[in-house]
Amino acid sequence: MSDRREFLKRAAGFGAGIAFTSCGQLRSQTPSARRRAVTVGGRRVKTIDVHAHCVVPEAMALMGNRGTPARNQILDSAQLRGERLRVMDEQGIDIEALSINPFWYATDRDLAGKIISVQNERLAALCAEQPDRFVAFASVALQHPELAAEQLESGMKTLGLRGAAIGGNVNGEEISAARFNPFWAKAEELGALIFIHPQGLSVPDLQKRLQGNGFLSNVIGNPLETTIALSHLIFNGTLDRFPGLKICGAHGGGYLPSYPDRSDHGCLAFPANCAGTVLKKQPTEYLRQLYFDSLVFSPEALRHLVAECGAGQIMVGTDYPFPWTTTAVEHVMGTPGLSAADQRAILGETAARLLRISL
Repeated sequence: MSDRREFLKRAAGFGAGIAFTSCGQLRSQTPSARRRAVTVGGRRVKTIDVHAHCVVPEAMALMGNRGTPARNQILDSAQLRGERLRVMDEQGIDIEALSINPFWYATDRDLAGKIISVQNERLAALCAEQPDRFVAFASVALQHPELAAEQLESGMKTLGLRGAAIGGNVNGEEISAARFNPFWAKAEELGALIFIHPQGLSVPDLQKRLQGNGFLSNVIGNPLETTIALSHLIFNGTLDRFPGLKICGAHGGGYLPSYPDRSDHGCLAFPANCAGTVLKKQPTEYLRQLYFDSLVFSPEALRHLVAECGAGQIMVGTDYPFPWTTTAVEHVMGTPGLSAADQRAILGETAARLLRISL
């Protein structure tokens, strides 16, 4: 791996190797002439979106996929100033923290290393081209925990990436399993923000029940996987072993913050089912050790998330380019009971601190 100075000299040559996954439901227009400014209490706020997707076609090709998903936006210098920035400007998003959903967890060590090297260099190149608009989470081969720890360190120290994006499971294995401790230890050491995004439930019977109308595999399945992953990190003691971890759960943390008190009562009512792990805190107390994006759709849902977790634990998430929401800023501004300080924290201040972005 080259050092950071050498990498930045080559960065411009990498920018064309990025594709932004697109839902195809955003109308094509010319870029906006001016970025929408967001203010709170008369103060300009730098808004930061921690949940924004892209793909690297060259990395996908290493697994035999020579194409890219339909309606992608291949990002070259011209397109960089096109659709994605136009949408960000319209929505009042100043900076996106880009992440790639893992598709490489079944690969061997050598191939995984090649995929991650390509992806992380491409992501870093993009951020170097537009440093005021993009930062990125490193990709890591979590199925090989020691390698993932090395990739996280090199991604942050050499390429300037700001943490890592991982799945909620690794080939059906819980990310709280002991063999992943080397990765968690490195993440804690580096102060890295780890963004957890669901990969889909791997339980066959549940997969079958989520078929049919309603896109239940995503609507129910994705938040459920995040709920399961975060719950295991609590109950299996990962957050106790590594109390300095900074973890953000996508989609508002799934269902965990919506029904947290049942977690407190489970071990009290059925202690035999909690043998082997003695938690240092009540399960609900760990919610204030975790972070969450704001993608919970209604003002009441966001108000409740703040009540359970604290405004300082929540950051804006749009899930761009998927069309779940186009009003992430309005969502925060329209939630009752939030102070100006709460709004500023959610819109950008917490993300800026965790991702080391200057305000």
